Amino acid sequence: MAIEFLKGHGTQNDFVLLPDPDGLLDLTPSRVAALCDRQRGLGADGVLRVVRSTALGLPSEGEWFMDYRNADGSVAEMCGNGMRVFARYLTDTGLESGSEFVVGSRAGDKPVLVRPDGEVTVHMGPAAITGASVALVDGRNFSGVAVNVGNPHLVSIVEDDVAELDLRDQPRYDEDFFPEGVNLEFVNPIGEGALRMRVYERGVGETRSCGTGTVAAVAAALHLAGTDTGESTVDIPGGRVTVALDHGAATLTGPVEFVARGELFDDWWAQA
Repeated sequence: MAIEFLKGHGTQNDFVLLPDPDGLLDLTPSRVAALCDRQRGLGADGVLRVVRSTALGLPSEGEWFMDYRNADGSVAEMCGNGMRVFARYLTDTGLESGSEFVVGSRAGDKPVLVRPDGEVTVHMGPAAITGASVALVDGRNFSGVAVNVGNPHLVSIVEDDVAELDLRDQPRYDEDFFPEGVNLEFVNPIGEGALRMRVYERGVGETRSCGTGTVAAVAAALHLAGTDTGESTVDIPGGRVTVALDHGAATLTGPVEFVARGELFDDWWAQA
């Protein structure tokens, strides 16, 4: 059986898409990790399996479900950049005929809008402030605001230039507070309604962008300003997105680009 793939990215947060409408692929953690490996596979921050909600037996009002896996093979609840790429794939291939529809995810159904210019807006749902905690990164303790965007985040607003942080080593965090792990965002305010961010994603490491992380960053910045409503651009190493919050409910808007399509060799798939 030929296994089709596509490669795409949202602000350089890159993904391998696997069209699998009927859920027939045996998508093991080792195969996901091999696909995402930048030396022995295609290279990516994660895998997006395009599958019908009914094939997985998962409740959703949408026909299509974004089955998202981190680069280490672990299952994740949600990926904002991945959802944008996923939505564009559905419209580009005609699997969705309209520009507005719902996509299922493990963080719930997400309404999306594919814009005429190719950018995609995702209704991310609530960004809930869940407390405060501390992470140890680059030999320093960083206090942060804990935010849940369907997955866990810890956002640190810092005065030092985030570009100077060394994020190569595994951070340490409060495992009792974050039993499922946590995504860490480091944020500089750079003007009215503008932030700069770097992110360390659980199960991946530093990535050039994180959609849920940008939502968490804006939610934390607004929270510290005493509100849960506002809009901000967020500059990440991979580009720029726009996040808007209305009483804690968030939308994420940003670009999508497809790079390649092809087929995986059967022998490679079997060995992986």
